[in-house]
Amino acid sequence: MISDKKILLGVCGGIAAYKTAYIIRLLVKAGNAVKVIMTPESHQFITPLSLATLSKNPVYTESHDPQTGKWNSHIELAEWADAFLVAPATANTLAKMAHGIADNLLLTTYLSATCPVILAPAMDLNMYKHPSTRTNLEILQSRGNIIIPATEGELASGLCGEGRMAEPEDIVVFLNKHLK
Repeated sequence: MISDKKILLGVCGGIAAYKTAYIIRLLVKAGNAVKVIMTPESHQFITPLSLATLSKNPVYTESHDPQTGKWNSHIELAEWADAFLVAPATANTLAKMAHGIADNLLLTTYLSATCPVILAPAMDLNMYKHPSTRTNLEILQSRGNIIIPATEGELASGLCGEGRMAEPEDIVVFLNKHLK
């Protein structure tokens, strides 16, 4: 099991965001440091307080604190990390990553990252199979990003098929294999 690594976890706005609590718990329990960046949409699915409590670090959402003006440096976050895991990686975020759009802290940090970037897609069946999503995943993989394939199973929509984010234990095993 990996330990003593600095893992930056990006959380996007999809129902699978609840699984990030388990990912953090497993990584911290194994002796890793975890910092979390959440997209604004992800707050609809899991709270920053939950992830801050589990990671034992503040959670980052904005480039600055609107009350104090304190800057959350995307460059410092990217340089801190031994690996940048984005889980769940939504179709929206994958498209923006593939095309260099940087309209939130997670995306500006991604564009600044020099460490391995691991993406765990999560979306509905038809979104995952859509040619745009498939092309975006190919673009991201061709640029050195590591993709944890979505699994098959029951989806939040009630459909059954491919698009489900890998389970937290499987994501940690995948990280272990790729970061040793």
